[in-house]
Amino acid sequence: MPRIGTIIAAGAKLGQMYAERLLEGVKQENYARFAAPGGAVVKSNHAAFVLGHLSLYPIRTMQCLNLPVGPTQFPASYEALFKFGVECQDDPDGRIYPPLAELRAMFFDAYKAAIAAIESAADEPFDAVNPAEGRLRELLPTVGAALNFYLIGHVQVHLGQLSAWRRAMGLPPA
Repeated sequence: MPRIGTIIAAGAKLGQMYAERLLEGVKQENYARFAAPGGAVVKSNHAAFVLGHLSLYPIRTMQCLNLPVGPTQFPASYEALFKFGVECQDDPDGRIYPPLAELRAMFFDAYKAAIAAIESAADEPFDAVNPAEGRLRELLPTVGAALNFYLIGHVQVHLGQLSAWRRAMGLPPA
């Protein structure tokens, strides 16, 4: 019975449950806004950016496991909006980012597919060399290490940003 994928999936599922809680109370009107507690604008990643950015990564699970990308395939427009190094923007008029419902669906559908894929994967693919190059391969040398990071560590880092954004927006703890 494969074990590595089920171990990674367990942590990844916790992240998805946390994301559900963090999105409670987030509305279309505020999901892409910078918080401004006391009138001071806080330029931090908001819900739109966090969901969109994280939606770029489940496809890597499918690619590393040589599976069809299916629901992990994100719209082409997401790359320019959410890739590593792109700055989060305040979107008061709702013209920059996709609607909240679209981002939620993309995020949860993509991670559900990626988690299902790793749960059913044999252990052998996780020992393969990480196909990324440079520093990322140096830090995460195997497919297992990379997918563990993409599905758990990376998600939790950005969910921490979402948690801080929630509080700055005046929303209760999740």
